[in-house]
Amino acid sequence: MGCGSSKPADIDEPKSASVATSKAGASKAPEVLGKGFSEVTSDYNLGKVLGRGQFGTTRLAESKKERSTFACKSIAKRKLTCNEDIEDVQREVQIMHHLKGHPNITYLRDTFEDKQNVHLVMDLCAGGELFDAIVKRGNYSEKDAASLIRTIVSVVAHCHSMNVIHRDLKPENFLLESDADNARILCTDFGLSVFFKPGQQFSDVVGSAYYVAPEVLRKRYGPEADIWSCGVILYILLSGVPPFWGDTETQIFESILKSDLDFESDPWPTVSDAAKDCVRLMLERNPAKRAKADEILKHPWMKEHGIASDKPLGNAILNRLNAFAGMNKLKKEAMKIIATAMPADEIAGLRAIFEAIDTDKSGTITALELQEALSKKGTSLKKEDVDSLISLIDVDANGTIEYEEFLAATLSRQQLESEATLRAAFTHFDTNGDGMISLEELRQALAGGVIKLEEEELMKIVSEVDKDGNGEIDYDEFCTMILAQQGTSAAQELAKAGTMATNPRGELNPYKAGHAMV
Repeated sequence: MGCGSSKPADIDEPKSASVATSKAGASKAPEVLGKGFSEVTSDYNLGKVLGRGQFGTTRLAESKKERSTFACKSIAKRKLTCNEDIEDVQREVQIMHHLKGHPNITYLRDTFEDKQNVHLVMDLCAGGELFDAIVKRGNYSEKDAASLIRTIVSVVAHCHSMNVIHRDLKPENFLLESDADNARILCTDFGLSVFFKPGQQFSDVVGSAYYVAPEVLRKRYGPEADIWSCGVILYILLSGVPPFWGDTETQIFESILKSDLDFESDPWPTVSDAAKDCVRLMLERNPAKRAKADEILKHPWMKEHGIASDKPLGNAILNRLNAFAGMNKLKKEAMKIIATAMPADEIAGLRAIFEAIDTDKSGTITALELQEALSKKGTSLKKEDVDSLISLIDVDANGTIEYEEFLAATLSRQQLESEATLRAAFTHFDTNGDGMISLEELRQALAGGVIKLEEEELMKIVSEVDKDGNGEIDYDEFCTMILAQQGTSAAQELAKAGTMATNPRGELNPYKAGHAMV
């Protein structure tokens, strides 16, 4: 964020916390998030300061309801001096909602806005920065480095499958959940992240000096830039120093553009060829030849130490579509109700993906559009398999996937866990307000949603959800149905039928203090 500019001769400096592309001044908007004003202190007790940045302060936050502790990032609205700053905050919130569900991405729990600040309540990372943990533990073995970079690349793979580029990957943005030796690593700070469409190129120069990709400096880049940043992190994990050096930022950028990788200096002669090959694949200067995230995760060096899973990384959206396809019709209709009631900022990313797949802008996704989109993601399905998948997702049985159906199929579990959202969906079915969904209420609700079912099918739905056997569905049973992990996906059903081929597809502190652009 920021509205100033600073350019050395011939090379642009990246926009990080201190540098940004110049923009025209913007009038201060009374609201940033567009949700109205609410007080963070009504739900949380704010405690000691955990950190300060250019745009605000992060404090310890204790939930008054759960007595659990979180981190509250408070962004001062007076420092949002142009439209770009405001859009950056809005986009950060949208992206954090969009990426919910990955175990190594910090979870955005709440947002608040008052007249002075925007407050983002998220996971507390009490273990500190990954950098500090590396220094504290001493030199990491290749096994340790492989484990860490596998986690980082898995985050990048998830972001890219969800059409998000992080654009500021560096060890400082990976924090530890606790001080425990096996603490979870969490990716934080999506302030520079953007949504992208396949083939889309960006020109704004963003990032942090040592980690920025050469194509970013040349002002024409896409998601491949994140892989370069991962390669820099891996080089550091294996050697303790960054691959491209300089006394000034301009010299660092020139080194990134022109210098060769150094595999001759210590400790590189003792590093395995497989590890060096992995580094080379990520630090390939030509982004078109650079390895993709899923290719890195399948690299032999990532697996040979016995930690990496052989399970192929699937496309996040396809996985959600498949899971949704196994739901019963009541759950599908309920998910549609929930999807249409979701706040716009929480589904902005899914809307962008839907619009990217809907190439003819008809407002629906056809079998051909879905097949082409999956093909671009590296997933090949026969036309009959795509038709089968669509039929399982297509609630109103018109042969295409409408926007509401797509939303219902791709919402993450975390987006569904809101009490208000679940209660509103239950009330849609419980028309007489007695706290139970009867067979007659279910019949009327599904008929209104254009799902036509025979009496036997309706009774089967109730029996599947009605755990206490009283012939009706109460709120707890309804929530259990919505949040349950489905065991059978459309992909599994197609595979069972034999119609679908399965495709396995020590010296850190000095440069951190001297050059990190925090």
